[in-house]
Amino acid sequence: MIKRAVIVGGAGAVGGLFARRLREAGATVTVVDTAEPATREGDVRQVRGDVTCLDFRTAAELGHADLVVLALPEDVALAAVGGVAAELRPDALLVETLSVKQPITEAVRRHAPGVQAVGLNPMFAPSLGFEGRPVAAVSINEGPRTAEFLKLVGDWGATVIEVDETEHDRLAAATQALTHAAVLGYGLALGELGIPLEQLSPLAPPPAHTMLALLARITSASPEVYWDVQSANPAADAARKALADGVRRVADLVEHGHAPDFAAALTELRDYLGEGREHYGDTCARLFQHV
Repeated sequence: MIKRAVIVGGAGAVGGLFARRLREAGATVTVVDTAEPATREGDVRQVRGDVTCLDFRTAAELGHADLVVLALPEDVALAAVGGVAAELRPDALLVETLSVKQPITEAVRRHAPGVQAVGLNPMFAPSLGFEGRPVAAVSINEGPRTAEFLKLVGDWGATVIEVDETEHDRLAAATQALTHAAVLGYGLALGELGIPLEQLSPLAPPPAHTMLALLARITSASPEVYWDVQSANPAADAARKALADGVRRVADLVEHGHAPDFAAALTELRDYLGEGREHYGDTCARLFQHV
């Protein structure tokens, strides 16, 4: 049972989500961060500390914990993992929540080969909560605490999907890096067209409103989150290239092809969706009722 948990980076949105749920599960929770949290969660303890340069108090908190969650930007987590690992008890569990798994998995296995560890990537904004949402899980060093913690995340309502670190990054590039790049590219293209939003919005059909909503969501969040998704994932470059190639293919079909070629491309996409096309079509219909 997890009795004492330390959330490193708990002042952020992801760390705050884990701190809240662990406290509700009965754990004593301590947040370690260089910043004050935006809101305080009940009886969660707050410790100001920098895990890339451990002081005595922070090291003691880590050493007494059953569970340590690293909810940090990638560069900070990679810089901190060696020092954090050195303070953990042999039976403790280390959890990291980075968007990219290959570098941190290699670092944990190098610095903490005997420490139970698992990587999680909640595939949703923390404000949405775990219920009904997918969480990618990469087992780094397996043990009884890793299984216990993954069950707890499932009990919170999440759908835990276990993958290895390479498969995680390949899928994250397709579901996150590619999607974000498409939305950001759409926004930059609007800027190139020079059409003011106040002219565009009144005439925009539901797909355009949806893209603008996604653009607003991404640009309202922390840039470092989206930077990590794009810059740190070794598979993201291929995803962006595939996106650029796809846009060029559409342009070529229209500028140099014929209507049957365009129709053939749509058939290709329908075949890709397969049995999922009806589900996603219904999802789109429901979504468009609100935009």
